[in-house]
Amino acid sequence: MNPEDFRRHAHAFVDWMADYMDNVQDYPVRSQIKPGEIASKLTASAPEVGEEMALIFEDFKRDILPGMTHWQHPNFHAYFPGNSSPPSVLAEMLTASMGAQCMVWETSPAATEMETRVMDWLRKMLALGEGFQGVIQDSASSATLVAILMAREKVSGWAANLGGLKECPPLTFYTSIEAHSSVLKAVKVAGLGESSLRLIGADDQFAIRADLLEETIEHDIADGYCPAGVIATLGTTGVGANDPVRAIGEICKAHDIFFHVDAAWAGSALILPEHRDMIDGIELVDSFSFNPHKWLMTNFDCAAHFVRSADDLVRTLGILPEYLKTVNQGQVIDYRDWSVPLGRRFRALKLWFVIRSYGVEGLQAILRDHIAWADELAGWIEADPEFEMMAPKRLGLVNFRYRPQELAEAEVDQVNETLLNRINDDGRIYLTRNKVGGRFAIRFSVGQTRTTEAHIESAWAVIKEIAQGL
Repeated sequence: MNPEDFRRHAHAFVDWMADYMDNVQDYPVRSQIKPGEIASKLTASAPEVGEEMALIFEDFKRDILPGMTHWQHPNFHAYFPGNSSPPSVLAEMLTASMGAQCMVWETSPAATEMETRVMDWLRKMLALGEGFQGVIQDSASSATLVAILMAREKVSGWAANLGGLKECPPLTFYTSIEAHSSVLKAVKVAGLGESSLRLIGADDQFAIRADLLEETIEHDIADGYCPAGVIATLGTTGVGANDPVRAIGEICKAHDIFFHVDAAWAGSALILPEHRDMIDGIELVDSFSFNPHKWLMTNFDCAAHFVRSADDLVRTLGILPEYLKTVNQGQVIDYRDWSVPLGRRFRALKLWFVIRSYGVEGLQAILRDHIAWADELAGWIEADPEFEMMAPKRLGLVNFRYRPQELAEAEVDQVNETLLNRINDDGRIYLTRNKVGGRFAIRFSVGQTRTTEAHIESAWAVIKEIAQGL
């Protein structure tokens, strides 16, 4: 493709992108296709001869688009948001065009130095305090894995990297029963095994019980185990609960245990001063992560990971073969030593575009609206005799169920599962399932970039309409 052909097709693509952003709410939120439909439209073998881009683009619109679930739809209320925004998309276009592999400072100095500066912007925006240094990971799952690897190395006196886990005493890690599944995956990937992870019970607010945590740690020590790390959560995936940072931090300090906080979704709310009580005790934390790609209008993937000791992080992950040595070694940051992969995208650029475009006040205003609209939704649920809240509303997250008075409790779970399936098959809104206290719940997340108060009102109307038709 020559430059003029590229220019022509790129203009057509950008026109389509702008129209898509403007009209995304005209699509069903969740893809309505059946398994195998998309595969049946894709040729079994690659073409031997190159095809025209116009034809490829038409096939994309006709055959591929119906198989997409539209995460940027204003009625996307499933999972947590995976936000985008026009400034972020523009930055991604530039990043893709340059195609830089930003593994060391020398391979793109601007990428490294911008990442350092933008991460410090975020540290200040979240009021994390002095002492943290940041790096952009691909996801909070990766940040949790890196934290567990750091904890493993520190507690073993850096022996595990050299001689493997056979050089370590039996290590144990701790997290809440409400924690994300990425914690379990991380201990498996780190070679520690599922049996090394202790799941600690939660209180009536779904937060980890610090007393049970301390009791479990002490029992493990008495039994010859070596407690290595605690992973707390701010904004658990199910109900948005916050583990008590200060209480956990004091326990970790007393036992010299590495302390990581996973704030993947809720961490964005720390740009709001009124929600910074979530990080009371942050000075006791060794590692902290959150995802701007969830609730700060920045395209996936972009996870902010802050560590108290960058030296420990580099000692855990750093490897220096001859072909990666540069003349600036030791004088600059080489972020390849701060993450598991060697390859690194220029992720800082989209954060820089988003923060500069919206400003801190603009981002704060969007989050405050989302939280206020979730408050409204919770109020409507509580006021309706046929619905009930299943957990306290947290930030933009609401858990509820349909509970008509004439329905026997034994039938409620199945009715709500049917309701959720019909809502998602309908296509106007997209919600997800949960279990709260062992009972089926419908989970409604407010946080999509383009969502307005009117979308929340119409979503509630859709829920009631479909429930009444059961």
